[in-house]
Amino acid sequence: MLVTGLGIQCFQQITGIDALVYYSPTIFRDAGITTESQLLAATVAVGFFKTAFIALAIVLIDRVGRKPLLYVSTIGMTVCLVILSAALFLLAHGLVSRGVGIAIAILTVCGDVAFFSVGIGPICWVVSSEIFPLRLRAQAAALGAVANRVTSGAVAMSFLSICRAISVAGAFSAFAAISALSVVFVHRFVPETSGKTLEQIESLFGGGGDGEDVDELELGDVEQLVHKG
Repeated sequence: MLVTGLGIQCFQQITGIDALVYYSPTIFRDAGITTESQLLAATVAVGFFKTAFIALAIVLIDRVGRKPLLYVSTIGMTVCLVILSAALFLLAHGLVSRGVGIAIAILTVCGDVAFFSVGIGPICWVVSSEIFPLRLRAQAAALGAVANRVTSGAVAMSFLSICRAISVAGAFSAFAAISALSVVFVHRFVPETSGKTLEQIESLFGGGGDGEDVDELELGDVEQLVHKG
């Protein structure tokens, strides 16, 4: 449970979403946008897509399920990050036109934010609130939140240094590789929790046996008391 809870919180951040949102003007400037009005418009578009797809996630999360949305989210983010890093690399070497580079950069940044917001963004908090037993839920969820914020700060504070070291395209290539790992993590470690009771969720992690024995014991005790009465 801790591997799942802490892992999904960390992957939510180390795929680079905060770097993408915080430094989107830097990314768009590197793609070739020069005027402040164009930078503002592109940044507003990122915020719009983030908000719109969070609202979509609210509608879909119980209808579609957690894991299918996580698959869509992590795979979509990986594809967007790969295309973004490739476009920035080609732009830096003059292999594509400025207009094409700008269009691809805006579409992939907005696409990455959209895929994040419809899946791993909100779902990591939902899953973290569902998988832990009640007696440990507060402590475990708090530990996950700490992991989330620490990784977020590490990514945000190191992004510009990484860009100077290996270029913006190189930084997003690294994020794309991490995002690809998040697909594997979701497949291997994150169960579907939609519509399941606490006992059923615990059994998904190999537990639940003790809880069933306790229930049977309590039922037997009640029957004995009834007969004695």
